[in-house]
Amino acid sequence: MIKWIPRIVLILILLTLLTGSFLHAQQRFPKPEFDTGYVQPDPSTPEPRAMAMEYFDVLVLLVVLSLASWLAIKKRSRRGLLWLSVFSLIYFGFYRDGCICSVGAIQNVALSIFDPGYAISITALLFFVLPLLFALFFGRVFCASACPLGAIQDLLVIHPISIPSWIRKTLGFIPLIYLALSVLFAATGSDFIICRYDPFIGIFRMDGPFLMIFLGMTFLFLGMFYARPYCRIFCPYGVLLGWMSKFSKWHMSITPSECIKCKLCEDSCPFDAIEVPIEQSYRDPEVSRKNLRRFIFYIAMIPLLTLAGGWTGAKSNVFLSRVHPDVYLAELMISNPELREDEENLDIQAFLEAGLTFEQLIEKAAVIREKFRKGGMAMGGFIGLALGITLMNQVVFRRREDYKPHKGDCFSCGRCMDYCPVGKIVNSA
Repeated sequence: MIKWIPRIVLILILLTLLTGSFLHAQQRFPKPEFDTGYVQPDPSTPEPRAMAMEYFDVLVLLVVLSLASWLAIKKRSRRGLLWLSVFSLIYFGFYRDGCICSVGAIQNVALSIFDPGYAISITALLFFVLPLLFALFFGRVFCASACPLGAIQDLLVIHPISIPSWIRKTLGFIPLIYLALSVLFAATGSDFIICRYDPFIGIFRMDGPFLMIFLGMTFLFLGMFYARPYCRIFCPYGVLLGWMSKFSKWHMSITPSECIKCKLCEDSCPFDAIEVPIEQSYRDPEVSRKNLRRFIFYIAMIPLLTLAGGWTGAKSNVFLSRVHPDVYLAELMISNPELREDEENLDIQAFLEAGLTFEQLIEKAAVIREKFRKGGMAMGGFIGLALGITLMNQVVFRRREDYKPHKGDCFSCGRCMDYCPVGKIVNSA
């Protein structure tokens, strides 16, 4: 056991708490003084951090990712990964209020690419890129110990259950759709839906709408039995991490040496990420011919699914564009002309005070809707292409003799390593 790992984590936690008074950035501009008795309300989101402190957050992330990689691959310590995830939950979750977040940074990157008037900060870009780079070389160590959203769920796994493979694969397609929608809404300047519907941000900040707090508690309760439900069913960043992790050169393994096929690890993963050896039936000539025919069929379906998805996405622009406030306001004023002079409607009054005419609003909404048509086409084509590749992979079987973690699905939590007797034999030798 690595006795000094928990001590280092505890020291980091104490240093974080002791330096909390000066790590928080001061308000960059003084509060305005009014003679009317006006009191500035408390902000509902964290105040901006000083740039030096933002770089400190990046440094903490880099240290955590490095330690997680070392603990998962070199030291093979589940206890060390667990303690490190507790630190990340305290620091990135409760201390930093869940912000800045690598998951939400997807939207900042998308907006900076498609909106020349928006410049992403270097720290937000680093929070987006660093976990992906570590996943490319060491697997999903970000999910193991650096992500507060994953840590808060992982600590509450009590009695995980396994569900049929076809249900897991169907649910696993939802994050890809969520990723496409979040990029589309961010690229058009409509909304940051990942942040808006983050189920744990209200828990981290000890404040939030009742429905979001209830949603977060529901996820935590569900996670006691279906481990990490948000990570497996919704997390859009997990899609990118999974893609990168598939190409990782160094990845956490169940056994430190040759597998003896004792099957003790077969049911050890609460996330169903362990691949079992390929059955002999898949090598049967008749089965191989059948799979080959299915493979050719799915290959032929990929362009059709891509085109169908692009057409569907383009036709959905009217519905999807209503998320944008300008399009919503334009449709509201068209359908209810009497609202154009409604003094009690704050949206209408804000529009009138901006000095824009109704015709200008209609033109602006038309431009936004056209962006949604093009973006929806790309989104739908992407989803169709991903669906075709997913179907194709169902009939691609690679020779596998050992029990191994699936590189794309494995969270590198290290649970399975404790079930392998080979490690105990190697350590005692």
